Amino acid sequence: MGENPKLSVGDEAPQFELDSDTEGTVSLTDLLDEKLILYFYPKDDTPGCTTQACDFRDNLDDFDADGYHIVGISPDGVDSHEAFRDKYDLNFPLLADPDHEVAKAYGVYREKTTFGNKHMGIVRSTFIIDEEGVIQDIQDNVRATGHVERLLRDLD
Repeated sequence: MGENPKLSVGDEAPQFELDSDTEGTVSLTDLLDEKLILYFYPKDDTPGCTTQACDFRDNLDDFDADGYHIVGISPDGVDSHEAFRDKYDLNFPLLADPDHEVAKAYGVYREKTTFGNKHMGIVRSTFIIDEEGVIQDIQDNVRATGHVERLLRDLD
């Protein structure tokens, strides 16, 4: 289990190309026509991930007004993302990272402890990236509940 890179504010965001639930294959470059909120989450249709996704859904107009795209990334496949999107009327793209390559590049695929058991997994994290592809903020190991509200407050 090698260490993932530790990204910092001011670093160039790692490039990627992933399958999307709505738009075929999407690259980071494709998303940088506006500022980007790139959030990593562990699994579709689980309580915390659903809360977080629905909070983004419900506040999308506020993010749009401030010039931000929202994009979620998890290890789930496109079929799972489509079902998750449809079940909760999600209004932003979800990208599939089944091999954890992008999560590793962003340093969010790490050792976690759940109920005393250590395992590798996605640490819920959010990256704010400007139109030039530079990381403006990193919110690491966030709690699902209240994260979007705090993010909106931080962006004001």
